[in-house]
Amino acid sequence: MSNRLLVLGWHNIDPTPGFPDPPGVGRLGFAKQLRTIARFANVLSLGDALGRMEAGEPLPPRAVVLTFDDGYLDNLELGVPMLAEHGFPATFFLVPGFLSGTVGAWWEDLSAAFERARAPRLAVGDTVYELASPAAREAAHAAVRASVKGLDHASRVAEVARVAEELDPAPTSVGEGLFMDWGGAKSLLAAGHEVGSHTVTHAILERETEAGQLAELADSRRELESGLGIPIDTLAFPNGSASDYSATTTRLVSELGYRCAVTTRPGLAGPSGSPYEMRRVILTPTDDLSTVVSKTWRKARSVVGRGVSALTSR
Repeated sequence: MSNRLLVLGWHNIDPTPGFPDPPGVGRLGFAKQLRTIARFANVLSLGDALGRMEAGEPLPPRAVVLTFDDGYLDNLELGVPMLAEHGFPATFFLVPGFLSGTVGAWWEDLSAAFERARAPRLAVGDTVYELASPAAREAAHAAVRASVKGLDHASRVAEVARVAEELDPAPTSVGEGLFMDWGGAKSLLAAGHEVGSHTVTHAILERETEAGQLAELADSRRELESGLGIPIDTLAFPNGSASDYSATTTRLVSELGYRCAVTTRPGLAGPSGSPYEMRRVILTPTDDLSTVVSKTWRKARSVVGRGVSALTSR
């Protein structure tokens, strides 16, 4: 038996403006990843894993939890049936603003604007980006995306809107309907999955004031509980790197009564670590599962046993 847990995370399955891939590749890759997991891992729900760790009970060997962030519609339409083929439970971290359609996903809006840009150049502060070639547009997109991540949510949304207007994107319906609504969230529960919080607006919490963080954490939980009629006690930090939350954030999460918060910092979770900074390995559907997690498993091979070697050798 082992007390270590591998938490895996995904976002979308099919391509989006923010996460482009050739059509069909994502669902094929995700299906392959699930087959690998089915062969070598013991999949638990996040709630089950937390309950065992809180009670001091051992986890099964090669214990894995599956999670999805943001509430992309393809998680429901593609992911849920594929999970059902293997009998896998998952936790979906949802954004009430996306479910209600009152908040946009800024990274998708920004990506779509750059993808369809008609303007020859873009001015951001003292920097002017030339946009004559796809490579130039991609470089400008990467720079702007990194820059706006440093802003608070309101400023980020305003800057993305300003940039999108200056880019003069060609009209399109591509990118509409990317996220599930409240009915979709209820369908996740009906299929036996769990739902957790991902803040109200997908705010990067460390960029917000303490009052702003408290509102994002408390209101998200309240809105999800009201809309879905279930307790919400798990959280995924938006963006989720070490610089995207702080000691203030984790204190607020604890004080609000959440059982855990997962990050995007790779590694294994377990009872010896803080439940409010749980490590998680983020995947895209086109990643080779064994390649992405091999370093994580290798570091813990002496703990989790020989079966893990089989996962990383294929």
